[in-house]
Amino acid sequence: MKLVLALCLAAAVAGCASFDGRGLQAGASVADVERVMGAAAERRQVANETWYYYPRQPFGRKTFVARVGTDGRLIAVEQRLTDENVAKVIPNTTRGEQVRDLFGPPYMATQFPRMQRDVWTWHMRHFGDPGIPVSLNVQLSPDGVVREVYLLDDSEEDWRNGLALGFGLGF
Repeated sequence: MKLVLALCLAAAVAGCASFDGRGLQAGASVADVERVMGAAAERRQVANETWYYYPRQPFGRKTFVARVGTDGRLIAVEQRLTDENVAKVIPNTTRGEQVRDLFGPPYMATQFPRMQRDVWTWHMRHFGDPGIPVSLNVQLSPDGVVREVYLLDDSEEDWRNGLALGFGLGF
């Protein structure tokens, strides 16, 4: 019985995908990326690269992008939900497709027809890691242009979910 339990535990650990792509080096193949990080949630063509998105939402509060060149080799793995990237989203200028390229698929997409807004939400950490847990809300008008960008404090949500008691502090 102990042997079966040990084998199941070993299989489960071996089957876990890497949270952040740790161990991947530039030049790795797409197969290596998928072996380490798992199946991508979304794949987008950006300029001459293919970007593979690995959101770790909602509790991970990160989205990683594996950028792959035309030769099928990894260029870099980047964490996209950062204050620096949020600053690139300019209301009344940035388009939804640009936001999607920057952050990948949102954790939640909500329509507010009476406001004529689509709201895309990601969970992230303001001021780095561990930082302050926040929800990034990007509001788009029907023409696909970003109209408002909000960072809403989520620290109460972490407390309610028990995360501040040591069950994931430092995500």
